[in-house]
Amino acid sequence: MSVPVPISAIVIASSEADSIEACLDTLAWCDECLVVDAFSRDGTSEATPDGTRLIERRFVDFPTQRQAALQRAAYDWVIFVDADERVTDVLANEIGIRVGHEAHVAYSVPRRNRIFGHWMRGSGWAPDRQFRVMDRRYMRFRTDRSVHELIDVRGSVGELKHSLAHYGYRTVREFRCRQRRYASMAVDDLYAAGIRRRRTALVAQPLREIRRRLVEYRGYRDRWVGFQLALLMAEHEWLVQRGLAQRWRRTLNH
Repeated sequence: MSVPVPISAIVIASSEADSIEACLDTLAWCDECLVVDAFSRDGTSEATPDGTRLIERRFVDFPTQRQAALQRAAYDWVIFVDADERVTDVLANEIGIRVGHEAHVAYSVPRRNRIFGHWMRGSGWAPDRQFRVMDRRYMRFRTDRSVHELIDVRGSVGELKHSLAHYGYRTVREFRCRQRRYASMAVDDLYAAGIRRRRTALVAQPLREIRRRLVEYRGYRDRWVGFQLALLMAEHEWLVQRGLAQRWRRTLNH
């Protein structure tokens, strides 16, 4: 398949040897596939198929890594795909039909998330629109969030209809490991912004997160998985509040 305008597929990788090839197989329709690997030690670079541009770059945070990848891409239009995501044929076809024919400078993509072997229906993972298709000339990744990054867009944003498949967390252990890392990054962001919380936040914020996941995000639709995720995200929030309190305590004691 070809698209009206040339497009670069970008995969930000870190220890993705088991999934990188399957991901890139779904991007064969792109004019370029670029993998930016954070010096993985699991054989990610060796598992990357021939014909793929591979760049190794030290990981600082997600927005910095993505912005650097944008600058290295061969073409202005890019699609960002994570190694555990797959571009379906219908999504690829929709991109080919719409990109270059419309006035939009970026598109959000609905993402279907599979967590613990369950396709999510709520809990904050459905609906889950992500900015993934973009003309790099009209946007820049913001640096005020190290994870779940935001983008400043100068122009109109469209919405793609077909979904990107995300084969996410397979086990609770994997989920907790990733969320501990994200919590640490969130603490750094909040501390750098000068944000302080009351002592009650250590209890109030996790409880609020449980309610948000189960009620506001309709996590009850995911049954047992939704309940698990509500508790796990409450744990994440507790780690953030505890870490932030510790950082301020150390600052004030010096």
